[in-house]
Amino acid sequence: MKAEEKRAKALKKELQAVEKQEKKLQKAFVNAKNPAWKTHLGDKIPQKVYTGLESTFCKAFSVVFQQGRGLIEKSYNKENLKNDHSIRDYAVQLKGGRKELKALHKSAKRSDSLNLVVTTAEGLALGALGVGVPDILLFISTLFKGIYETALHYGFDYEKPEEQYVILNMMSASLITGQERIEWDEMVDSMLTEEPQAVAKPVLEEQIRETASVFAMDMLLLKFIQGMPVVGIFGGVANPIYYNRVLNYVQLKYRKRYLMKQIQSL
Repeated sequence: MKAEEKRAKALKKELQAVEKQEKKLQKAFVNAKNPAWKTHLGDKIPQKVYTGLESTFCKAFSVVFQQGRGLIEKSYNKENLKNDHSIRDYAVQLKGGRKELKALHKSAKRSDSLNLVVTTAEGLALGALGVGVPDILLFISTLFKGIYETALHYGFDYEKPEEQYVILNMMSASLITGQERIEWDEMVDSMLTEEPQAVAKPVLEEQIRETASVFAMDMLLLKFIQGMPVVGIFGGVANPIYYNRVLNYVQLKYRKRYLMKQIQSL
């Protein structure tokens, strides 16, 4: 078998494996139902408290996304990650087997493990102390760190406004449930396959607000619980659950995007 044929076959098999995982993930969240305790607690929280928490969450999200990238980048070596991708991408170009493709994916997952440990420890510690709102900033910062590292592992520049727009939409899609999840998946996939379009600053700012609102509505109750001493530990447990949920989705999409890009270049 010629090298190009071998590479094409490996890429298509890997893409099929990713699409299978996507369908499984989509099915799980299309059929997902809101836990009864969450609905019950939501009815008990005064509207004033709810509105205040949502405002705080959205503000924290916006601050981290718009102003926190410099600080987040100090927590990892950006150039090393770029070089690591170049080396692994070259191995894919040279040998083109599934072994090389899986090595690239495993490299992306390794960075994730440390972030998961950090957000778990931080969430549990602050939860036990009954600290909820300050944890939002720390959690969101760790979340963006994982997403930025994932983008670099697959060779995509997250600094471009158009890439930031894609990231925000992926983050929203990862939390959507019900039939709406299918629509979001299709929208995100179209962004990954189409030529990136320039994104105006007002459009990006509006998407920041929308994505922040999606996170706030989904996580508010847990962060409310986390603000209570002792029982707050249950709110802190949400950190690794949400981190995994978002990153699993984002990594699948970046992996799929990389594979499609490779197939298109054949």
